[in-house]
Amino acid sequence: MKKTVTILLASLLTAIVGCASYEPLVSMRGTDVAVADPAPAPKEYAGKRPGTQPVVARTFSTQPPVIPHAVDNFDEVTLTDNQCMDCHGDANYVKKNSPKMGESHFVAATKAFDISRHNCTACHVPQVDAPALVENKFIGNIK
Repeated sequence: MKKTVTILLASLLTAIVGCASYEPLVSMRGTDVAVADPAPAPKEYAGKRPGTQPVVARTFSTQPPVIPHAVDNFDEVTLTDNQCMDCHGDANYVKKNSPKMGESHFVAATKAFDISRHNCTACHVPQVDAPALVENKFIGNIK
């Protein structure tokens, strides 16, 4: 009986001390977890005009290259009109000194632009100057 009372008192004391030192839950980002996340500030593109930024190195061999210039002033890419082809297509890439669009973007037999790949920014994204959100020591396999 004495042992049971001692255990009961110890448990009660632990619960009281635990409740007294209670702190509300706070997320790692410093705001209350119940508060909606604020919208991030828009980031500026690293390059304003095509051809003014150096090419961004890829971190692995099959990574789609990032776009080192702004694309917000480009017309919408459609099946019939694609401003990316003006510089990166077969006809002008040498004259414009820009990377040639990969062969995987064309239908092999006809060398026609593949309609399944007309949305460039689905794989290729414009580069922005944004700090890393967390520490990152990733090293790619490009040699």
